[in-house]
Amino acid sequence: MEENKISKPEVIDLRHIVNKIWDNRQMFYKVLPIVFVVSCIYILSIPRYYSSEVKLAPEMENTGAGGTLGSIAASFGFDLSEMQTSDAITPLLYPDLMEDNGFVTKLFNIRVKDQDGEINTTYHDYLKKYQKIAWFEYPFKWLKSLLPKKENKGGGDGKFNPYYLSMDEDRIAEAIRGKINIRIDKKTGVITIKAEAQDPLISKTIVDSTQSRLQDFITEYRTNKARIDYEYYKQLTQDAKREYEKTRQIYGSMSDANTKVAMRSVELKLEDMENDMQLKFSAYNTLNTQLQAAKAKVQECTPAFTVIKGGAVPIKPAGPKRMFFVAGMLILATILTSLYVYIKK
Repeated sequence: MEENKISKPEVIDLRHIVNKIWDNRQMFYKVLPIVFVVSCIYILSIPRYYSSEVKLAPEMENTGAGGTLGSIAASFGFDLSEMQTSDAITPLLYPDLMEDNGFVTKLFNIRVKDQDGEINTTYHDYLKKYQKIAWFEYPFKWLKSLLPKKENKGGGDGKFNPYYLSMDEDRIAEAIRGKINIRIDKKTGVITIKAEAQDPLISKTIVDSTQSRLQDFITEYRTNKARIDYEYYKQLTQDAKREYEKTRQIYGSMSDANTKVAMRSVELKLEDMENDMQLKFSAYNTLNTQLQAAKAKVQECTPAFTVIKGGAVPIKPAGPKRMFFVAGMLILATILTSLYVYIKK
C-alpha cells in the first residue's frame, strides 16, 4: 500500500533573495542613475501650476429638522434639512454647475493679468495662447497642426450660444472644468472653490471670479420667484396709479367747471366721480402695500454668504511635486530591478 506523501509548502528564504540582489548590485549602479536623470529631465520640463482656494458658508434655510434626530443623521453623513428643502437645486448640486456650459462660458471674458504684468487678456485667450507646455509636446503639437481640421463653427445664427460651441470653444470649456473645482461638505454645507493656473495671481483672479458668479447664480435662483412677484405687483401698482390720477384730474376739472351750478344731477355725478376716485385710490394704496411687501420678500430670499477662507495669491506652486516624483520613480525602479534580478538569476 502506497503511502500518501504530503507536499510541504515552499519556504521563501529572504536572506537568499537579498544575497542574490546584493551580488548583482552593479545593475542598480547602472539603472538608478539613469532613472534619476531621466526623471529629473521629465519632471523639470513639466510647467508648474499654482492653486488658490476659497471657502464659503452660505445661509441655509431652516426647515425645522433638528434636535436629536438631526444630530444622529448628521453623524452618518445625512442632512435632514437638505432632504426637506423645497428647492429644486439643493446646495449638494452646486458642484454640478461646472458641467453646465452656460455657467462655464461666463468665465470666458474674465480679465486676467499675470504677476509680471506681461499678460493682460481674457481667460479664454489665456488658456488658448499663453499656456506653457513641456518640450517633448512640441513635436506632437506640430504634427497635430498638419492634420486636416474639420472645424465646427458653432452658433448658427452668428450669436454666441453656450450650448452650441465651436470645437475650439469646447476645448477651452473642458480646460476650465479641469482647472476649477467646486465641492461642498455634506455635514457643514461649506462650499470650497479651488482654481489652478500657471501664474499665482491668475489663480487668485479665477477663484474670486468663480466665487462671484456662483454667488450670483445662487442669489438669482433663490430670489427668482420673489422677483417675479415684485415685477407683477409693480406693474399693477403703476396701472392703478395711472387710473387714479386720471380719475382725479377728471373729477377736479368737472368740479371746477361746476362750482356755481346748483343742479342736483351735477351734484350726483360729482359724488359718483368722487366715490370712483376713492375706490381707485384704495385699490392703488392696497397694491402699493403689496408691492412693498414683495420688495421686502426679495430681500428676505436673498442669501447671505460668509467667507471663511478668502482666496490668496499662492507663494509656492501646488505642483508638480518634483521631489516626490523623482523619489517615487527611484523606488519603482529599485523594485522592478530587484524583481528582474531575482527572476533571472
